[in-house]
Amino acid sequence: MGRVFEKRKHKMFARYAKMAKAFTRIGREIVIAVKAGGGHTVESNARLRAVVQNAKSINMPKDRIDAAIKRASEKDSANYEEVIYEGYAPHGVPVLVETATDNPTRTVASVRLLFNRNGGSIGTNGSVSFMFERKAMFKISSVGLDRDNIELELIDFGAEELNWDDESNELIIQVAFTDFGSMQKGLEDLGYEIKETSKVYLPTTTKEVTEEQEAEVMALIEKMEEDDDILAVYHNLS
Repeated sequence: MGRVFEKRKHKMFARYAKMAKAFTRIGREIVIAVKAGGGHTVESNARLRAVVQNAKSINMPKDRIDAAIKRASEKDSANYEEVIYEGYAPHGVPVLVETATDNPTRTVASVRLLFNRNGGSIGTNGSVSFMFERKAMFKISSVGLDRDNIELELIDFGAEELNWDDESNELIIQVAFTDFGSMQKGLEDLGYEIKETSKVYLPTTTKEVTEEQEAEVMALIEKMEEDDDILAVYHNLS
């Protein structure tokens, strides 16, 4: 069918692979939310409600969402725990690896192997985490919002920073991780539809590297992101 088709096919399969990875991640987050939140409906479980909103934002089919909730509610379903691993990528770049695993022994072995094979090294607890701050992000539609009024409204719920994206007509709200629940409830009580939420680690300082060195660091991160147990990888490259 020609080279054009082959190039399209490669991009298509890459997109499907990313989609499958995202669905796997959301599925595990649903399990964690159901088991930690004490309820298997979005009405009774705020954490599950946030995860389902994220699932919708990446176009995860409703039947897959419902099936994941049903599986998570069963007594013999897998128990996933969230584990953070720390280490250094090539050239001393600090890295945090966020995982959700039902087998920490398997996962730590995989993470260590990925570090070792790609010029990095796994560290001990606390070796790099002090270089990052945990934050929560909320994304809502910015259409029709009064910029001054909403800032005053959201400060009471812990808003630290507001970022307006005029291209997508969205507002991204940053809060401390500990204010996640307060902001979620505040937005819901005020009638704002939450389009997406995330909990991230932001570096407190950044590191400069050359383009070649950056390519080596990103090669490690890309390999890690292919692992099903790994939810996200954070670094402090400038």
